[in-house]
Amino acid sequence: MTERDAYANLILPELLRQRRITGRDAALATELTYGTARATGLLDAIVARCVDRKLDTVDPVVRDALRLGAYQLLRTRIPHHAAVASTVDLVREDAGSRVAGFVNAVLRRVSEKDEQQWLAELTADSSDPLADLALRTSHPRWIARAFAEALGDKGDELRAALEADDARPAVHLLAKPGQISAEELAAITGGDVAPYSPYGVHLPSGGGDLAESEVIEEGLATVQDEGSQLVAVASVNAPLGDAADGRDTRWLDLCAGPGGKTVVLGCLAQTMGATVDAVEVAEHRARLVREATDGLPVTVHVTDGRAPELDGDYDRVLVDAPCSGLGALRRRPEARWRKQPGDIAELTRLQTELLASAYRLVRPGGVVTYVVCSPHLAETEGVVMASAQRLGAELIDARVAFPGVPHLGDGPTVQLWPHRHGTDAMFCAMLRKPA
Repeated sequence: MTERDAYANLILPELLRQRRITGRDAALATELTYGTARATGLLDAIVARCVDRKLDTVDPVVRDALRLGAYQLLRTRIPHHAAVASTVDLVREDAGSRVAGFVNAVLRRVSEKDEQQWLAELTADSSDPLADLALRTSHPRWIARAFAEALGDKGDELRAALEADDARPAVHLLAKPGQISAEELAAITGGDVAPYSPYGVHLPSGGGDLAESEVIEEGLATVQDEGSQLVAVASVNAPLGDAADGRDTRWLDLCAGPGGKTVVLGCLAQTMGATVDAVEVAEHRARLVREATDGLPVTVHVTDGRAPELDGDYDRVLVDAPCSGLGALRRRPEARWRKQPGDIAELTRLQTELLASAYRLVRPGGVVTYVVCSPHLAETEGVVMASAQRLGAELIDARVAFPGVPHLGDGPTVQLWPHRHGTDAMFCAMLRKPA
């Protein structure tokens, strides 16, 4: 992950298959990988107390080994001697005996206290409660602050949100609409029907190798967070104006890659007599969209969503805009340590341009659904409110498109949360073009 700047959820399953690691060994490898990535900030703070140099001067491979060993010592039931010995052996193979001795000494110091004792030491002289909470829940402070601002809360709910964001998420499946029901998929997989998405299934912990699942191999289902399902379905449920005498047959997905939400749109379009144009600027991602939507009424266009060569006059446009991804940190835990506050400004410019493009392409009475997987106010309310005012759009109450989903606040936008809904922190707003 460090060498390739890759995400664990993209490379780990393939590595396990290549090395034929299965069962309990695969489960342990997954827990150690995701757990270490998730807790990197806390682990670094602890390890830094146990080394005689600045941690950023330690070789990156050795630093990763120290994190892995510290995670085993502090957050697993692996015996301390085994955790230290296995980590030291890994380092000895890669870097030799001298470095292995250094790792051995550091991990033995780490093992002298448990996690709560280390936290007490690290926060003993702090006068910053938010920084302390961020450390305890393995988040950079700026992300914890973004969550606090979005929630309007600095107390118990913020803690619950950060703790949920730090927990290992359940695997959610999409039962492709019109191809298999959620009830049938749950019966086949041993999962539970999702509480809110009519097409969702939650798998039990340790549900096996999804790559070998027959329902996925046969194209009846795919892995997709329930929050992503909800916003895609909501884009189809958004109330249209009457400027086109009830026409609802031309849909556009303006930021389609890699195709998860496009699949939902395509399946629903097939059952409702509609068609979908899907725009993706990158050819390799466009190829993924084509593969994912094969057999569905979806046409893929490789073009820039800010200025696509399309005729417009769409009834519905979904803008699943590129974003910081702060709403999916529990699924990509290492991302929290790679993102920077300075990333947000460039993203909001792109989001604003895409939303303006979508508004140009929608017909009078049509609806643009704006979605980001982030609770950051600059990417959510900031982009939407400024755009609606500038474009003269009608901001409609998105909550009506989420029937049965509780805790959606005062509207008109919708913000999902892991601690409230068990989903990624998806944001949804709906802009209707006046007739």
